[in-house]
Amino acid sequence: MSDFTLEQIESVGALLINPDRPLKERFRALFTLKNIGGEHAITWISKGFEDESALLKHEVAYCLGQLQDPAAIPVLVAVLEDSGREAIVRHESAEALGAIGTPEVLPVLQKYSLDPVPEVSETCKMAVDRLHWLANGGKEQQSVYNSVDPAPPLDEDCIVKLKKILLDASLPMFDRYRAMFSLRNKGDDESIAALATGLDCASALFRHEVAFVLGQVASPVAVKELTVRLRDVAENPMVRHECAEALGGIGAAGVEQELAKYLSSDEAAVVRESCVVALDMFDYNNSKEFQYANSIQS
Repeated sequence: MSDFTLEQIESVGALLINPDRPLKERFRALFTLKNIGGEHAITWISKGFEDESALLKHEVAYCLGQLQDPAAIPVLVAVLEDSGREAIVRHESAEALGAIGTPEVLPVLQKYSLDPVPEVSETCKMAVDRLHWLANGGKEQQSVYNSVDPAPPLDEDCIVKLKKILLDASLPMFDRYRAMFSLRNKGDDESIAALATGLDCASALFRHEVAFVLGQVASPVAVKELTVRLRDVAENPMVRHECAEALGGIGAAGVEQELAKYLSSDEAAVVRESCVVALDMFDYNNSKEFQYANSIQS
């Protein structure tokens, strides 16, 4: 808990849930509350689940998971169990439960591992594997990107081997994610190029996570592949949203103009809103005035 007063937390929370404020301001409020942490911040963050924006609600779930505070479990379970909610929000709630990692969430994750929505069931299976890994002696390590990852990196240094695991659809998703985070942590151009090939994999959940980690690394090596996915209107909006935010985080030449193409009301809301947020990331990252600190997910 920081030195923020209850009154200050309430002021930031009120901004988060105010639909009349620009989305970029509400996102900053959300990540401010995440950085504060604690019971009162969690209460305000959870109110974000009442919003109309699927993008905001999914980021709310992400932030609750990153806090790793069991106080957030009841609201996350309720969101996961609500089949009327958007897949992107339920998926992120499942991943958040896995990030919190307490044994009490295992039954609900096992139940929804059979969910008919692939993004939800695959996420739940991943989270179950993470809990089993922890139960079998796995030790969490703080990511170099200050994120709680859905899978630990593999103890493997060979890029060829890691790429093979990354692309092997016959392996459990958990193992492939482990290869993904190993490549991310290596961070050199060859590793980033290997990671980007994952954008062609069959699972939308997998493609979206690849886009997210490419945004964390913020390497211009992957701009072309991310742009191709963003432009593909047949692509799952969850993937396109992550590609947009990754491009905003990378901030390479031409990205601003590309993101501006998707602000039309004809675009899927989660894509359009992601481009608004990504443009804000781009502006501030380039002005050095503010950093999103690679916090925004998927």
